[in-house]
Amino acid sequence: MDAEALTPVHLDRVMDGLAMNSALPAPMVRRLFAWRRGGGKVASRPDLTEDMLAEIIAIDDHWLLHSLALNDRLPDRFRIRLATHRDKAVRSALVVHAATAPREMLEQLIDDPDPQVRRYLAQGHHTPPDLRARLATDSDPAIRATLAERWTQAPEAVRRILLTDPEAKVRAAACSTYFAHRPHPIPPADLLPALLADPVTRAGAVIHAVLDANTVQRLAEDPDSEVRAELARHPDLPPSVREVLAVDPALSVRVQVFARPDTPEHVRAQIHASVHEIARSMADPGPDADDETVLQWYQGVAAPMELRILRLDWVTADPLPHIDSPYVSFRVSAAASKAVPANAVARLLDDEEEMVRLTMARTAPHLVDPATAESIERRYRPRDKFTFWWDEREVLTFASDVLRRFATDREPRLRSFAPRDPDLPSELAEKLASDPDDRVRRAVAPHRNLPLPSLFRLLTDSSERVAESAGASPFLPVERMEWLLTRAGL
Repeated sequence: MDAEALTPVHLDRVMDGLAMNSALPAPMVRRLFAWRRGGGKVASRPDLTEDMLAEIIAIDDHWLLHSLALNDRLPDRFRIRLATHRDKAVRSALVVHAATAPREMLEQLIDDPDPQVRRYLAQGHHTPPDLRARLATDSDPAIRATLAERWTQAPEAVRRILLTDPEAKVRAAACSTYFAHRPHPIPPADLLPALLADPVTRAGAVIHAVLDANTVQRLAEDPDSEVRAELARHPDLPPSVREVLAVDPALSVRVQVFARPDTPEHVRAQIHASVHEIARSMADPGPDADDETVLQWYQGVAAPMELRILRLDWVTADPLPHIDSPYVSFRVSAAASKAVPANAVARLLDDEEEMVRLTMARTAPHLVDPATAESIERRYRPRDKFTFWWDEREVLTFASDVLRRFATDREPRLRSFAPRDPDLPSELAEKLASDPDDRVRRAVAPHRNLPLPSLFRLLTDSSERVAESAGASPFLPVERMEWLLTRAGL
């Protein structure tokens, strides 16, 4: 070991990387059990022996046990043992991997005294149905509401209990305009009159209602804009009422008329223009405004974005007429279809809107030629949450010669792709390890062709993420691992 080796600036993050290093020898894994400055990551390793697991449980450290409970390789007998642990966070963590959990563990947790444990069981679609059904009568209304929102395909008997719950928040969750999973539940027909009469379930029941003349009029005049917005979505909406809702004072209602397949194109264009114009002119209600006024203002200013992010199944089912739509949401919905012909794919991949390009690339990556793939990645800018998802995905692939060219590109994003080449020459890897952009240094840190002096330098990097990535490199020599553990006092 060179005498000039420096202790990493972010030693705790290096230890986190080392904890998950696949080449870390077993004796060193054990030494990390004593590390108390991280989140107990070593207990997440997939290669822990039963002796090691028993040792971690005996240590009884919160973070080690929490990570262990999240470890999907944990043998059943250890899960059952942890299900009775006094730390509620540990018991909650066990539920995350319920798909592979033994029934005995879940039976133990379904009556857990901590509401968070039961809430996770209510959320988990891997919870056995007979155990999950017991939560429909849980003493905590929040858990019943969670069950109603998450278990969309619960047996009818369970949904009836939730739809008629004495707590308004539970009924609202059971008959809502939002559910965590599809397909959304359909309430029993005999309950619909009561659900439409109940203010907290009315909006969620509208889409299932039979629209006779009296019902249409009553719903169209409802003071709740969410009810009118749901009426605007109803497939049997009379054209005359559709025209009224197209100029509704609430912009969220107009957005739903805009999204209908039977809305005349001139009406759709008028709605698009009016939503943008009115939203721009809406004044901030100020700090003294009541909650309803603030909500109406927020929904109004958000309406233009709603127009952009609509996902229209009817457009996806028949994409070709909408390839050149003036509306972003229509082109994005078309790009989500696997039935788009190749010539139209090319147009959508070159669309002026990033959401359209990325959606088409995700739908048909096999139709993206190398030049277009490079253009998409070069133009990518994570400006908002609706395109940020692309940043962490490797949807498009590049040949080795292209990746090596990226190593010297002026765009940091493309330079960070270069280490995807498993045979990247060591001189290029060394150059990337000194890159001014930390995402590039992080990407190259675990590369097999990175010279050791560069890897050692990345252990002392000013970026926490780079230091952790270097610590996780399986090409880190055992001698350097030993030195790091010693420096950490282990």
